[in-house]
Amino acid sequence: MTTHGFGLTAEGPFDFAASLRFVEDWPATSALPSDGRTLRFAYCAEADWLPIGVSVTGAPGGVAVTTTRAASPAIRREVARILSLDVDGAGFAKIGEADPVLGDLQRRRPGLRPVCFWSPWEAACWAVIVQRSSMLIASRIKQRIAERYGATVGVDGRACTAFPPPMTLADAGGLGLPAQKEEWVRGLARAALDGVLTTEHLRSLAPEEALAELRALPGVGPFSAGLILIRGAGAPDAFPGDEPRLFAILREAYGLPEDAPPSAYRRLAEAWRPYRSWASFAFRASTYGVMDD
Repeated sequence: MTTHGFGLTAEGPFDFAASLRFVEDWPATSALPSDGRTLRFAYCAEADWLPIGVSVTGAPGGVAVTTTRAASPAIRREVARILSLDVDGAGFAKIGEADPVLGDLQRRRPGLRPVCFWSPWEAACWAVIVQRSSMLIASRIKQRIAERYGATVGVDGRACTAFPPPMTLADAGGLGLPAQKEEWVRGLARAALDGVLTTEHLRSLAPEEALAELRALPGVGPFSAGLILIRGAGAPDAFPGDEPRLFAILREAYGLPEDAPPSAYRRLAEAWRPYRSWASFAFRASTYGVMDD
């Protein structure tokens, strides 16, 4: 098979090994084939919704990428977004200097950046599948959907399954989900095909506007909207308005009272601008083992 290679350079601190450890530890991606050195995955590129296999390894100053088909500028931007290499991260460390709690996380894993879903569409489907389910069970259901409706791509001699594109699931049934969730997935597919549930559109809006627009989509509440915008579209400066798990982590880290209102967390996050998403990710990632020494 012919492969195509290119490099991506990081502006500011970046540690690919830390990104890979997150992928290996996070339940939603822990089943991906890994040898501890290379990130391998397949997905349907948002640029054209066709399947593509991707292999990423660390390189001086960034990463080296190999793809199973020619990587257009749009696909290069997608891979950069997935690894948060499309954002200049030079100022993130300075925020940690002013916030010793965040700074401690940064010192323990310097260069860790958010690792995003392969597309906002896939993030949205995950958000629906995982509702009222464990991440382990949800990841198995998502994988079964990919195996039934998606494409299998060979990446470095290993089989990787791409989650199906929205046009495939727009009218699909039998996804192994409750009827309401299947209807939500079909609605999300239509939104993706209409250009609403895309990186370009969501990143063109102010974060608050994007979150409001996402909450209007079928099956998307405040938590899901934050997940899609931050971990799907890769918006670097958004703060989820209602995420109990993140609030619990912050409450413990900063010694906030149990009855602290959401506004208290939003005020705390103001100090993280323009990297509110990155800081939130660092705190969430600390619970998945990637911060362990």
